[in-house]
Amino acid sequence: MKKPILSISRSALFALLLFLTPVIVFAQRKGTIQGKVLTNGGKPAENVSIGLEGTGYGTTTADNGTFSFRAPAGSYTIIISYVGVERVEVPVTVTAGQVTNVQDITVRASQSQLTEVNVIANRANRFTRKISTDVAKIPLNNLENSQSYSVVTTELLKEQNVFNVEDALRNAPGIQKMWDATNRAGDGGGYFTLRGFVTQTRLRNGIAGLVTSGIDAINIDKIEVIKGPSATLFGSTLTSFGGLVNRVTKKPYETFGLEIGHTVGSYDLSRTTIDLNTPLGTNVAFRLNSAYNYEGSFQNYGKNRSFALAPSLAIKANDKLSFLLESEIFIGRNSAKPFFFFYDTPKTLGVSKVSDLNINYKNAYVNDDIKAFSRSANYFATMNYKFSDKLRSQTVFSATNSYSNGPSPYFYLVSDSTAIKIARKPGVADLPDRPGEANYIYNNDQSTYHSKFSAIEIQENINGDFNIGSTRHRFVVGLDFQHQNSNQIYYGGSYGIAPINDPKYDYGSFNKILTDANLYNPAAAFPYIYKTNTYSAYASDVVNITDKLIASVGLRVDRYENKGSYNVDGTPQDSAPAFGQTAFSPKFGLVYQPIKEALSFFANYQNGFQNPGVYRDAQSQPVVAKVQNANQIEGGVKMALFNGKLNGTLSYYRINLTNVLRTVQGSGGGLPIQVQDGTQSSKGFEAEIIANPISSVNIIAGFAYNDSKFTLADADVQGLRPNTAGSPYLANFYASYRLPSTVLKGLGAGFGGNYASANKIINSVSQGTFELPAYTILNANLFYEQPKYRFGFSVNNLANKEYYTGYTTINPQRLRQLVLSASYKF
Repeated sequence: MKKPILSISRSALFALLLFLTPVIVFAQRKGTIQGKVLTNGGKPAENVSIGLEGTGYGTTTADNGTFSFRAPAGSYTIIISYVGVERVEVPVTVTAGQVTNVQDITVRASQSQLTEVNVIANRANRFTRKISTDVAKIPLNNLENSQSYSVVTTELLKEQNVFNVEDALRNAPGIQKMWDATNRAGDGGGYFTLRGFVTQTRLRNGIAGLVTSGIDAINIDKIEVIKGPSATLFGSTLTSFGGLVNRVTKKPYETFGLEIGHTVGSYDLSRTTIDLNTPLGTNVAFRLNSAYNYEGSFQNYGKNRSFALAPSLAIKANDKLSFLLESEIFIGRNSAKPFFFFYDTPKTLGVSKVSDLNINYKNAYVNDDIKAFSRSANYFATMNYKFSDKLRSQTVFSATNSYSNGPSPYFYLVSDSTAIKIARKPGVADLPDRPGEANYIYNNDQSTYHSKFSAIEIQENINGDFNIGSTRHRFVVGLDFQHQNSNQIYYGGSYGIAPINDPKYDYGSFNKILTDANLYNPAAAFPYIYKTNTYSAYASDVVNITDKLIASVGLRVDRYENKGSYNVDGTPQDSAPAFGQTAFSPKFGLVYQPIKEALSFFANYQNGFQNPGVYRDAQSQPVVAKVQNANQIEGGVKMALFNGKLNGTLSYYRINLTNVLRTVQGSGGGLPIQVQDGTQSSKGFEAEIIANPISSVNIIAGFAYNDSKFTLADADVQGLRPNTAGSPYLANFYASYRLPSTVLKGLGAGFGGNYASANKIINSVSQGTFELPAYTILNANLFYEQPKYRFGFSVNNLANKEYYTGYTTINPQRLRQLVLSASYKF
């Protein structure tokens, strides 16, 4: 698989060089504009967008209020505008090859009012965000960051009529949904694969923000998909070797705003939202985002109700000290979605693809009166203190709690011979004598019994921005404490055999009466009861060696303490004793910008680690496993050409995972007999383009290729692709067009879709191979947006495509859905 990647990379590099030639020539005819923006109190105004009216040229002010950007020679007007604040206009003349210094610009606003900025500089690339404060825990421009990441903005979600984080991630290259949220405490919402490894949406504003259900997007400002192992800054308990998903939330601002919306759609979709912001006296602002959502199913059974509530309070004590208090509550009562597992292997069943089975796509196989209750209640407090323009402190507290109770049905695919051995429910037709075929499913459920999972995180970050001689240092030094308390209790039930596809069979008979009759028995429960503490210290420094050459270095020291696992009655589990481990996680990066603020070449080394726990050796003795390490090398190019009209990232990565546990004998009672010398590799290529070629057109496109395999493993899977790695090829595309300044200004349309190649969800010598088919899903939307109101209409899965996701499972996905939304701003 190496040759295609190299071929793609060389072709892309050649095309890029051809493309850059006129850009470099054009850049020589520009001049530089620089200056400083101050608040009405004479303080530097940071993170303020500033631009030239009628053009796409502009930038964002630095922490000390300064700005600098390039533009073609000519006369312009600098424009700055804020929500509820008087607009600022400053004339300026740019001379080619020279620096134009602008006198200090004063805006009539406090710094807290600058959190919500409207730019009237016609910078129309609405689907990009230039700066992130979470990815590196240092405010960095994307072109200055040696790590690759993708951003999905709230503007894009609103245009596409997307209401949850899981659907929003279809706009990020290289990430693929595998499971919908299970609605079980501790599970962390939906399951995804990223660079060949499973990950979940566990972070909020850079710290723990766990959930049990799908995540409503009502409070989302942007979603950051951070690529590659990232333990140096984020630790090991919330991330995976492939990367992480960080949701960044909306913040209060100091003027009144109210937006109310309602949405209806196919499958009885009904959704009501509110976004309220109001000042509460001087330097205090309150914001409330809330949504109620009801939706049926494309299948014959299924009802889902959810409620999201996210209040936040911003307090500015003085020019140096500020507080942000936030909470988010997600409540759901949801029917189960069908998950098909293999009880008999694909080899035994004689199947290798979905078309070999006889699954009824529109059959839920269970009554929708079987529902599970889930709740997440998360609380956050942030204190920011500014020692000076160069040094500041951030103290963050997070308390996240999840709860679930109720059944979660699932189904096994069984052969006729296996079905004969299992006690069957009355009413099932006589079984044919075809033992090599899957004609039946085995009904089961895995209930949670008042399961709870909570986590506390306390984090302190000191950020600095200093010059030592001519070298600029932007750094973070942090301390982090995480405590996890799991009291998850599972118990199961089996409800006999049903035909996989029989029009006369009453599949609704798998109902609440049956699951309620399966009473919780502590003696037969499967507990996940444990406590862990993680103590960490980390530091990272981004060094401007020259104006164009940037190096970064970071290190984390992590002490993990597992207090052991316990049974329901409180007695310790012999197979999972207490243990402690210390790990180190380094990272290095290098960025070179041949064209300042327009083009950068980057490379990085990054590390991820995990504490696998305890296994049993060949002498059947419990052994604490060594820390697993994933080491990534990555290189590529980032661009923000034509003053941000063409943004993109091209990268090649390779991740090597060591200390993988592998089974060398069959499992006995308790832990399996294993050794810890396994290795795994994951390598690939990713490309993302976010373009605004003309003012009325916006384009997003992405492509990802991943080659994962076990390089040292059991003979059963040696050299094969892991069944958790997802589809090797992924692609996404979206383009939208807005009518220019006409009587219909505000009217627009969008079209896009996703492609995923075939996905091997079972892949071993003993079990055989089972493959989910490749799919292409198309979506389209119309919208009409005015300052006070907005209408949107979208069609998801335009072609009504039947397709499946899953890892080790077969999960049917939603068919065509029409969605109509309306909102009004007061």
